[in-house]
Amino acid sequence: MLIINGKIVTWELPNRILDGRAVYIQGDQIIEVGNQADLLNRYPNEERVDAAGQLVMPGIICAHTHFYGAFGRGMAISGPAPKSFPEVLEKLWWKLDRALTFEDVEYSTLVCLIDAIKHGTTTLVDHHASPNAISGSLDVISDAIDRSGLRGCLCYEVTDRNGEDGMIAGVEENVRFLNKLSEDHLNGRLAGLFGLHASLTLSEKTLEYCVKNAFPNIGFHIHVAEHPVDQDDSMEKSGTRVVDRLAQHGILRENSILVHAVHLDAREIQLITDAGAWVTHQPRSNMNNGVGLGDVEAMIRAGVKVCIGNDGFSNAMWEEWKTAYLVHKLWNKDPRRMNGNTLMQMAVYQNSALATSLFGRQIGMITPGAQADIIFVDYKPFTELTAGNLPWHIIFGFRDGMVTTTIAAGKLLMKNRKIMTLDEDGIISHARTLSQQTHRRYQSM
Repeated sequence: MLIINGKIVTWELPNRILDGRAVYIQGDQIIEVGNQADLLNRYPNEERVDAAGQLVMPGIICAHTHFYGAFGRGMAISGPAPKSFPEVLEKLWWKLDRALTFEDVEYSTLVCLIDAIKHGTTTLVDHHASPNAISGSLDVISDAIDRSGLRGCLCYEVTDRNGEDGMIAGVEENVRFLNKLSEDHLNGRLAGLFGLHASLTLSEKTLEYCVKNAFPNIGFHIHVAEHPVDQDDSMEKSGTRVVDRLAQHGILRENSILVHAVHLDAREIQLITDAGAWVTHQPRSNMNNGVGLGDVEAMIRAGVKVCIGNDGFSNAMWEEWKTAYLVHKLWNKDPRRMNGNTLMQMAVYQNSALATSLFGRQIGMITPGAQADIIFVDYKPFTELTAGNLPWHIIFGFRDGMVTTTIAAGKLLMKNRKIMTLDEDGIISHARTLSQQTHRRYQSM
């Protein structure tokens, strides 16, 4: 196809905003970004997608999410409100995930994918848990991703909290899925990691078992020091802090993702830098759970590759970006904190680098050779818009609903705000029925 009549934001480094250009896509790849008149002349018979003056941008990337948490929206928590993060886990998430069936897994994934398409989020890194529906659960999710046309990296959360049988089943699901991935990558739209919940629910024996069964070239995806209890537990189990513990077990790898990393000391940050592992920042979740904020600016200065995810919040990722920009100023009582360019380094460039590493192809730029993951944004600036001030236009000007068209791997998933790959109304209607049943099972626990 040819994308014409748009103002192209390339997200190259340095970023460029191009007028009078068109994007030529062949298969799942961007072949050329060139003079529009020239491309129209050379490819007169290609399908034309008219951006009608909108911004044409790379699809947005979410570095950490939980599809399985979708049915928690609006669900009442029994008894008094949780007063700490450990209580949030025990009262909400560790009951909700046990209440999920395979059909719940499918539809909680589908509603998240609909949300992602509508908000221009084309690549998602998911971390899954469904203790009573483990074996084959990642196939259920990958099938939903295949139907949607989006791009997803999956894993299953290994934990000791559901007994040894549950732990072993989680390990086997990761291994089974990663073996299957070597045979079928859904044309490059599917990737995998080895999932672990968090140090606080993993024994020394379990960590050894996971590493023994893991693949040497595949990273781990694990929550790290989201709350001080994770550090307390690690000290009790191993005599050392969480990141040190992971490093000792060989989990701190170049392609591993450490989620949250709120309560780290300087040595742990240095260990992450030395290992080349990734950290993902989820400020809306951190605020909601009252766990504090990781010093991601210090991590970036130390050389840590910090990305942005949403931890299962909505896939309106610009809202996550805006929250990160604002909350670090409030948390530090300093309006100079979290510069817009620092935010773009995380949300755009590091997210792009992570996705490129996971999928083995360039993701997150509009440039020849990159994957054709592209969105149209109906934004009409009333002040000058340049490559230099674009971050602040996004922070203060972009809104939900401005994404009108979403393309992933060269396929139109949404055009003029109409989703083309999924039956939005039918999926939401059935999810509403399923979620009511899930809530009843949750309440019975």
